[in-house]
Amino acid sequence: MKSNIHPMDVLKDQLRIILNVISPGSSIYYIDYPVHSNGGDLLIMKGTEAFFKDYDIKVQARYSVLDFPDKLVIPRDHIIVLHGGGNFGDLYPAHQKLREKIVADYPDHRIVILPQTIFYKEESEFDRTAHIFNKHKDLHLYVRDTLSHEIASNKFYEISVYLSPDMAHQLWPILPKSSPGKDLLYFFRTDIEKTRQQEQLELSGRGDYLDWTSLYNRVEKKSINMIVSAMRKGSNPLPMQAIWGKYTDYLVGKAVKRFSGYHNVQTSRLHGHILSCLMDKPNTLLDNSYGKNSNYYYTWTSGIESAQLVVGNS
Repeated sequence: MKSNIHPMDVLKDQLRIILNVISPGSSIYYIDYPVHSNGGDLLIMKGTEAFFKDYDIKVQARYSVLDFPDKLVIPRDHIIVLHGGGNFGDLYPAHQKLREKIVADYPDHRIVILPQTIFYKEESEFDRTAHIFNKHKDLHLYVRDTLSHEIASNKFYEISVYLSPDMAHQLWPILPKSSPGKDLLYFFRTDIEKTRQQEQLELSGRGDYLDWTSLYNRVEKKSINMIVSAMRKGSNPLPMQAIWGKYTDYLVGKAVKRFSGYHNVQTSRLHGHILSCLMDKPNTLLDNSYGKNSNYYYTWTSGIESAQLVVGNS
């Protein structure tokens, strides 16, 4: 007998595993939230904030990689919670360095790293991270796919490693802002993670092309850069965190509006896929350069009828 429960309801419910280490009502510091134009990270942030709100988790302070101070006194009974995503490893060193600094500098705090995908080009860098992490006695790492879980469990043998969906699933369901007027949106990567398979599709494709970088216009990018600059200076009289919170509501809303205009989405962006699923929109997913998308699909979203993975050569 077919279940009436939507697979996305199941995935949202599976995020409750995080409550085992951040219990409802906890006081936390939320660190490394994104201040840039990658809409996937913004979706993760909005899902994370929704999770905190839904379970009465009290955020006492927020810091990004731009404004985290060298020395910060955090009350002993506050949990340090690090933003999730796909930047764990040696591709995005600024975020990884901050993560490692916090684990090294706060040995007596509970530290929770929200769901991440792990990828290292250099095994020596992975070993270096492991050396730092394995010294901590209350470190909890959530990962988004079975491959990340396997490699993290082998390297980080002194810490707790768990499997969890991406935090953006807390936003389910997202209602479309309009009825679709066009057939197909290609939401394709334009960065270091694109593949040959994607390039071949781009040559033969018939549809509109978009990425996070082209979703936002010149004025919006300028506004993002101004906020980044103000946060980096750190002594701005304006409440930059609150301004960024409101502005990212607008930026995520723009993505939802654009996706609403199409019947189907084909994407090589993991959060192009997740956003489509959050909107219950038919979508096909291409892999990225190191298997992040396919690993996520096989771990979590393969049971969603409206979603498919395009299997092919990278």
